[in-house]
Amino acid sequence: MSDDLPEADRAGDAPHPRDTPQLFGQEAAEAAFLDAWTTGRMHHGWLLTGPRGVGKATLAWRIARFLLTDPSAQATTLDPTPDHPALRQIGALSAPGLMLLRRPWDEKAKRLSTQITVDEVRRLGGFFSMSAGGRRVVIVDAADDLNPNAANAILKLLEEPPARTTLLLIAHQPARLLPTIRSRCRVLRLTGLDPDALTAAVEQAGGQADPTRLALAEGSVGAALALATGGAEIYGRLLDLFTRAQMDRGAARGLADACAGKAGAERLQQTLDAIDRLLHRAARAGLLGPPADAPTPEAEVLGRLAPHDRAARAWAALAQDIGDRAGHARAVNVDAAAIVWDALARIDAQARAV
Repeated sequence: MSDDLPEADRAGDAPHPRDTPQLFGQEAAEAAFLDAWTTGRMHHGWLLTGPRGVGKATLAWRIARFLLTDPSAQATTLDPTPDHPALRQIGALSAPGLMLLRRPWDEKAKRLSTQITVDEVRRLGGFFSMSAGGRRVVIVDAADDLNPNAANAILKLLEEPPARTTLLLIAHQPARLLPTIRSRCRVLRLTGLDPDALTAAVEQAGGQADPTRLALAEGSVGAALALATGGAEIYGRLLDLFTRAQMDRGAARGLADACAGKAGAERLQQTLDAIDRLLHRAARAGLLGPPADAPTPEAEVLGRLAPHDRAARAWAALAQDIGDRAGHARAVNVDAAAIVWDALARIDAQARAV
């Protein structure tokens, strides 16, 4: 891929996970993989799960560098062999034992594809034939993006793995994957970062550790960086829509229309992230009350939307439903403004029913 084209597995202007020097806050997941390596219980398929932006891709690349740089059988760290000749190739995506599957650039549409297609997975045939005899690592980022045919092709690979091959599947929502894919992988669960680890990771990525944005990020580096580059403003506008019993439909239309067209692609993701954040925070507020560190405007909105546990259950269910609908709509290229408007209308209907 040209350096000028966007990468589906990179968050905004942050360093790509393969260029991220240090992983913070995921020592347990690293230790679990190392234990499997040193005890000879290596699995061929690994499913790296957890919220977006907590380091799943960074861990996958650490594992890839480790495996492709001739690690000791009794290694005590995933840090690769210093100055190993494969490191430069891995960074350039030219290592013969490495294959990355991600949403490709659609040259005709001049945008990233919305899915990982079976044609992308078929490239593995050539990869395996050219790399025969050596250790191979395949990273799928993210498995959530596999279309049905691609998912079935990955499943076949997991069922009949080539020799000396490790598949690293990154999944933000593993429950949506084929159960047979999940059952054939060992799971590494990554969790949200604690405040110190989150601050360190944000600063490593070149961001500012603003306390308000860190609180909203809920342990996600990716969320903290996105909040700093427009996400916080969008979340504020979303809260404004629901400060009163009736949603401001004109303002809602403006929020949706801002996501339209090719120029709105990044804003669409930020807006869907803001919607997901509001729904999940409302669900928790119905059980536990608004977060103690929530600013007063947000606390008031959450208190109005989720005054009891019945509302909590309703918001949690709506979050799942809106996520499913938005994912399907994006896969079939529904207009972005319509996707956001549909979500906002459904939130408004639920808010009226509380």
